[in-house]
Amino acid sequence: MAIPKVMGTEIEYGITVRNDRDFDPIASCVLLVNAYREEHTSRILWDYDQENPLADARGFQVDGEKYTPNQQENIARNKTLVNGARYYVDHAHPEYSCPEVTNVRDLVLHEKAGERVVEISRREATALLPPGAQILLYKNNSDGKGNSYGNHENYLVSRRIRTRKETTDNFEKLYLPLTAFLVSRILLCGAGKVGGENGTEGVEYQISQRADFFETWIGLDTMAKRPIINTRDEPHADEEKYRRLHVIVGDSNMSEVATYLKVGTTAIVLSMVEDGVFRKDVALEDPVRAIKEISHDTTCRRRVRLKRGKEFSAVELQREYLEAALEYYGGREMPREVGDLLERWGRVLDRLAEDPMGLHRELDWVIKRDWIQNYMRRKGVGFDDHRISMWDLQYHDIKQDRGLYYKLATKGYVERLITDEQIEQARTTPPQSTRAKIRSDFIRFANERNKSYDVGWSYLKLNDRYQRTILCKDPFRPRDPRVDEMINSY
Repeated sequence: MAIPKVMGTEIEYGITVRNDRDFDPIASCVLLVNAYREEHTSRILWDYDQENPLADARGFQVDGEKYTPNQQENIARNKTLVNGARYYVDHAHPEYSCPEVTNVRDLVLHEKAGERVVEISRREATALLPPGAQILLYKNNSDGKGNSYGNHENYLVSRRIRTRKETTDNFEKLYLPLTAFLVSRILLCGAGKVGGENGTEGVEYQISQRADFFETWIGLDTMAKRPIINTRDEPHADEEKYRRLHVIVGDSNMSEVATYLKVGTTAIVLSMVEDGVFRKDVALEDPVRAIKEISHDTTCRRRVRLKRGKEFSAVELQREYLEAALEYYGGREMPREVGDLLERWGRVLDRLAEDPMGLHRELDWVIKRDWIQNYMRRKGVGFDDHRISMWDLQYHDIKQDRGLYYKLATKGYVERLITDEQIEQARTTPPQSTRAKIRSDFIRFANERNKSYDVGWSYLKLNDRYQRTILCKDPFRPRDPRVDEMINSY
């Protein structure tokens, strides 16, 4: 059987400072991250030594130099939070990495908690700026000037993939059946976008913010020559047992339902692939062209070509995976969440086939398009009006009294899966079923005693006279007696 899924997301936020002619994105990010305060915060170093971003899952090490900041930069750019998350500066963006979770609702919850963390730090950092200056933050994927930034998903998968004849650790057995799913999945998780970028054909409105920026099928890069399938082999766990599938092809979602479907359906498909039960031939002739063609067609009817010559719409491709999933789980006991995901997945595909605009409460690209079309009718303008691009951006503003998504949510115009009270609790409470709880216990202990420490996803070190180091390579383990002993020894 496929292993249970440990999941997480990494969200890069767009940042600018209003009324600041000398806007420096990196300095602004550093100010932002350091403006977020938790009680008894100690000096921490993020452990870059345990990271290996140049390891390729196809079995080789890519030439290049790993970025490792000096100690001063490390302290200035990183925060580990009491809920087990990491909040840091990544190049010229603030980034929030959720703590590891074992179910999709917790993922939705902790990603939303990240929005609250970033918004609190925005308020605190803005208070330190000159009068009139204001930091603005957007949970989107493009600055409208040709630059894209990501929302990356992470899934723990077995290093051994079953096939009809063997069990193998060949990465190809994972990505070949996954490609068509990720390409067509943008119907569920596209954030919506006015216009095109990166030299693509002209379009008034499209489904995905990221689609125009993918330039190759498979590769290790995330910032240039972006691949649909990312090959980073950095499990942050026992590398003999696991790999971490690093998915960079999804949009940043404001909608809780879109995030739920995006991550939940992917976890289901990965389980099928691990068990070797998805054997349908849906290999795309040109995945890079296909993702753009799908994104540019808001009717969801455009067909893309498979290698075997047949053509499918994105809805039809998604149905191939849904049908396989229903067969995979048929007759077996499954978690309630999986049953809910399968039912919702089918219902959404039915709506997309009949009338995509019927999903104006659930999917970001439809919610936004519906609002923009209503606005254009009221004002008698078209997509070329400058206000439309402004509303496109405003949808992703995380300021709750300013962002369009939050205004719609407050009025009950979008479907919610979690409550504001649950989100606030998740801001300071870790998931209880993964090693994020160990990290949280350790961080609280070190902060309360004002201890300097090093921390990574699978590494804890207390910088006292004993220099105690604890490796936590089992992401399913929420307690560790070594950490308990350390805490109890003080």
